[in-house]
Amino acid sequence: MFTDAHLSRMEEIMRDVCTDFETDLAEFNGETNHVHLLVNFPPKVALSKLVNSLKGVSSRRMRQEFPELAAHYYRATKLWSGSYFAGSVGGAPITVLRQYIKQQNRPV
Repeated sequence: MFTDAHLSRMEEIMRDVCTDFETDLAEFNGETNHVHLLVNFPPKVALSKLVNSLKGVSSRRMRQEFPELAAHYYRATKLWSGSYFAGSVGGAPITVLRQYIKQQNRPV
């Protein structure tokens, strides 16, 4: 359901949210039904609060700007499901992580 235009706008929105949380969205990419984020954040930031804000703000703004997405909402009213995956990558080089995110399929 996400097109390149949707994902481009979503990246802008999520970068703004990360800035508000004093975190760094190092890499973003997405597929037709989900996104991949590489975020650098300090220990003072609660991951659950960051994710909740990323999902809530992006859902609200995308609903306003792209009403056609409503036909694909999760459970008819939500852009995102309540679940997410987060992994810690303490020793991996940032270049490897960025390459992984960039290699995910992005629709055209």
